Amino acid sequence: MKNADYWISKLSLIKHQEGGFYRRTYSSDELLEQNALPNRFTSPRLISTAIYYLLKWDQVSLLHRLKSDELWHFYTGNPLTIHVINQQKQFDKIILGPGIKNRQVFQATIKAGCWFGATVNNSDGYSLVGCTVAPGFDFRDFETGNREELVSQYPEHRSIIERLTEPIRRIE
Repeated sequence: MKNADYWISKLSLIKHQEGGFYRRTYSSDELLEQNALPNRFTSPRLISTAIYYLLKWDQVSLLHRLKSDELWHFYTGNPLTIHVINQQKQFDKIILGPGIKNRQVFQATIKAGCWFGATVNNSDGYSLVGCTVAPGFDFRDFETGNREELVSQYPEHRSIIERLTEPIRRIE
């Protein structure tokens, strides 16, 4: 099995602000006009986009949410857990990986508006996955979770929120 640095170099991945590494691999040639989209979108969007995404064992994908659905695809490496807090305040874990007998899946969908982040299941490993977003990803639709606000809204999920968010740094 190749290591994480091999894939980062071979696939020309760059650091992602949520953690890990990525590269956009697809952007549709067509746009959906704003009047064809739900009200949560404030301008036209690409029909779909896709990326490679790699997370090393000592990194996390910080809790974030999108205005679009996101489909995750497992490619290689170690299993990866997607941690999801849905709009009904329920927590769920989805394990992407090749171990179908171990309740792992090759694909998983995260619905628009859910808070989610990810972790690699094995120490010293990595996960290489793909993410497809429709309507297409736009950083204007990306919201990183605020630890204090999320703990206030979802106190029953404090431990995972603290694990997958950055602490607020106060300037004294």
